[in-house]
Amino acid sequence: MAQDTDLMAAAGEGLKGFFDMQNEAMREMLSGKGFESLPMKGMDAGDLAEWSATATQLQQLWLDFASHQAHGAAEKAAKGSLMLDPAQWMMISQSMLGQMPKGMFEASAKMAQDQMQLWSGMMQSFASGASGGKMAEVPQAADLPRNDRRFADPAWREHPAFILLHQTYLMLADYFRSSVRQMEGLDRVKRQQLEFAVSALAEAMSPDNFIALNPVVMKRTIETKGANLVRGMQHLVNDMKRGQLTHTDPDAFRLGENLAATPGKVVHETPIFQLIQYSPSTEDVLEVPLIIFPPWINRFYILDLTPKKSFIKWAVDQGLTVFVVSWKSADENMADVVWDDYIRAQMQAIDHVRDRLEVPAVHTIGYCVAGTTLAATLAILSRRGEADKVKSATFFTAQVDFEKSGDLKNFIDDGQMEMIGQLSPHGYLDGRYLAAAFNALRGRDLIWNYVVNNYMMGEDYPAFDLLHWNGDVTNLPSKWHNAYLRDLYRDNKLVVPDALEADGTPIDLTKVSTPSFVQAGREDHIAPAESVWRITRHFTGPMEFLLAGSGHIAGVVNPPAAGKYQYWVGDSHAPSLKAFVESAVEHPGSWWPHWIEWLHRQSDLRVPATGKRVPGAAGDPVIEDAPGRYVKTR
Repeated sequence: MAQDTDLMAAAGEGLKGFFDMQNEAMREMLSGKGFESLPMKGMDAGDLAEWSATATQLQQLWLDFASHQAHGAAEKAAKGSLMLDPAQWMMISQSMLGQMPKGMFEASAKMAQDQMQLWSGMMQSFASGASGGKMAEVPQAADLPRNDRRFADPAWREHPAFILLHQTYLMLADYFRSSVRQMEGLDRVKRQQLEFAVSALAEAMSPDNFIALNPVVMKRTIETKGANLVRGMQHLVNDMKRGQLTHTDPDAFRLGENLAATPGKVVHETPIFQLIQYSPSTEDVLEVPLIIFPPWINRFYILDLTPKKSFIKWAVDQGLTVFVVSWKSADENMADVVWDDYIRAQMQAIDHVRDRLEVPAVHTIGYCVAGTTLAATLAILSRRGEADKVKSATFFTAQVDFEKSGDLKNFIDDGQMEMIGQLSPHGYLDGRYLAAAFNALRGRDLIWNYVVNNYMMGEDYPAFDLLHWNGDVTNLPSKWHNAYLRDLYRDNKLVVPDALEADGTPIDLTKVSTPSFVQAGREDHIAPAESVWRITRHFTGPMEFLLAGSGHIAGVVNPPAAGKYQYWVGDSHAPSLKAFVESAVEHPGSWWPHWIEWLHRQSDLRVPATGKRVPGAAGDPVIEDAPGRYVKTR
C-alpha cells in the first residue's frame, strides 16, 4: 500500500494545476472580442470591466479569508486532528486529504493537462462557426458529455468558456472519484474515508461556488447593480457572527406558537430532561400510554413541527396518551454525564409514567441515538427481570450494529477523537460543530447550495420549518459523545454480549424479547437502512421491519395527509435487507397508519380520557406549559 502523503502538499499541487489551467482558458476565451458574448445585456466595455473588477475584489476578500482559515486548519491537521470550525466548510474536506496516498494528485494533474488540451480543441471546434466568439447555437444540456443540476441554467452553455469550465470540472471530479475506487492496497475503511474526502473536496471546488466563475451570479450582479452581493455579504457576516450556516428565515418561527405548539404540560423534570404529557383530543384513549424518546443531538420538536406535519399531534388524535422527553442541551453542569445517565433517564421516564397513570406498562419510541439507547435500556430491564414494564418498542432510524453505519464513520478515527476533546474544554461539545459534520455529509445540498443562493445570489431565506429545526442545535456532553463514538461507532461493542454495561448491569441485546417495530429510511445517509436492518439479527422477540421512502428525517416525518413517498413491508425474518426488499410489497403514502395498526395489535384496550390523562386538570399540579424551558435553552 502506498504510504500516506503529508496533508496538503499533493492535493494543493493538483488543485493548483487545475485552477491554473482554468484561469488560462478563461483569460483566452473571455479576452477581446469574445467578451461581449457573455449573457450581460446593455453593458458597454467600460461598465463591464468596472463590474468585473468589483466582483473580483469581493471574491478576493472571501478567498483571503478562506486562505487564512485554511492555514489554521492545515496546522491543526498536521498535528493529526481535523478542524471542524463552523466557518471552515471547505477545510473539512481538505484536512481529510491527509489520508491520500502519494502519487494520486500528481497523476491527476498530468491527466488534467492532457484532457484540457482535448477539451480546448473540442470547444474551439464547437464555436468555429460563430462570429466574434459567440456561440452559433446554444447547446442543450443533454448534448454535453456530462450533466449536473448545478449547471442547469442556460448561462452555463451560452459561452464556450463556461461550457469548458464546468465540463472540465465534472470530468476531473469523476476522475478523482474513480481513481479512489481503482486504487490498490487500501482497506475498506481507508477507501471509504478517501471516497468521502474526495467527494467533499470536489463539491467545495465546484466553479459555481466562486463569484467570478459563475455566469449566473455575474448576470444577477449586473441586473441588480451589485445589490445581490451586498445582501449576500450581510448574510455571510451574520453567519460568521453566529458561527453557523443559516438555512431558513430565523424570524419565521416561534416555539409554542407555530412550532412545537401541540397543547400539553411539563409534568416531570430532572437536570437532564423534562417530561411533557400532551392533552387528549378524544373522549377515550388507549390504556397503554406512549413515551417518545427523541435524540438529544437535536430538539424533540422534529416530531411536532407545524400541526399538519406533527407526528405528536397525529398520535394524540389517534387516541394515544402521548409523553415526550425533552432533553436539556448540555452545559458545564453536565460535564460528567455519560451513557448510563441517559439510560437511567429512560428508565425513570418509564417508571414515572407507569406510576402517574397507574398502568403496568408503556409503549415506547426511540429515534436515532435515543433508539440505540432504548435498545440498551430494554436489555438492562430484561436482565433485571423488568422487561414487562415495556409493552412494545418502536425504533425510528436507530442503529445498534454499527459495522455498516455509513458516512459518519469517516469522522471517527483517533485524530478526530482527539480533536473533539480539544473542542470540548468545558465538558460539552458545541452543537455547531456537530451541525457542520452532518451538513458535510450532504455538502452540496446543505452547504454549497446556500453559499451560492444566499451569499452570492443574495436571495432571502425561505420560511421552512424543517430547516429551522435543523439549525436549532444542541450541545452534547463530551464524555458521553466520546464514549459513544469510540464504543459503538468505532468498536461496535453494543452487539457483543456483555461487552458494555450501564448502571451496573451488563448489556446483552439477545435478551430483548419485547415486541418491536423497526423503521428505516431507504435514502438515509445518517443511519443507512442496511445498518438499521441489523437489529433484526440481535433481538429475539416478535419483530416487524418497515422500509420507508426518503431519508433520516422525511422518511420519519411523513404525515398521511401529505400523500408523499411510499413504504415497503415484507418478511421481517428475511436473511438480509436485500432479500427483504426483493419480496416486500410497496404501499403508497405514509407508513404511520400501518404503525398504528401494529400498535393496536399489541393492546387495544381503551379507557376514558379523564383524571391524570388530562395533564393539569383539577388536582394535578404541573410545572409549565409545553413545550417547556429545556427546548428553548441554547
